[in-house]
Amino acid sequence: MTKLEDHLEGIINVFHQYSVRVGHYDTLSKGELKQLIKRELPNTLENTKDQPTIDKIFQNLDADKDGQVTFKEFIILVAEVLETAHENIHKE
Repeated sequence: MTKLEDHLEGIINVFHQYSVRVGHYDTLSKGELKQLIKRELPNTLENTKDQPTIDKIFQNLDADKDGQVTFKEFIILVAEVLETAHENIHKE
């Protein structure tokens, strides 16, 4: 039986699959975030091929405006996506 802890570890692993590609190994550049969203959340976030949408998501997540998204900043996106998924399940 899968535990919630296994899913949490999965989220961490997905973050690191993308964060190690460019720049600091523990942050996401805008390009890394775009790839993560396009490949991991293609049916959850709308307009993910649209650069202005990616720019807006990145700006909203990059709370300290350092041009990188830390894991702490990234989990805000995870929480928002999870909340939307929860709402959609209740609509079905």
